[in-house]
Amino acid sequence: MSSFAVVKTGGKQHKVVAGQKIKIERLKDEVGSQINLDEVLLHSDGEKVTVGKPLLSGATVKAKVISHGRQEKIRIFKLRRRKHSKNQQGHRQDFTEIEIENILTE
Repeated sequence: MSSFAVVKTGGKQHKVVAGQKIKIERLKDEVGSQINLDEVLLHSDGEKVTVGKPLLSGATVKAKVISHGRQEKIRIFKLRRRKHSKNQQGHRQDFTEIEIENILTE
């Protein structure tokens, strides 16, 4: 097994491995900048699993911002049958794509 961590960002939790690219909620950091994800909930080095209560102190995940973008549009359609009522809405979520460089623990 390889080393991995579970980080919390944008109200969501992501399992990350060094070298992995993931899309997270939009960040204000510029493309090419380094970021630190400090909210680490769990870390595993392959043999030992360390769980935070709720966060691991001293653990960080270093990542690099690759790009910003928007997800595909989703359609929200509500129909109330026999009531002559329907509602349509669309939504595109902003995201930031990051590449995990390494996972640091104390």
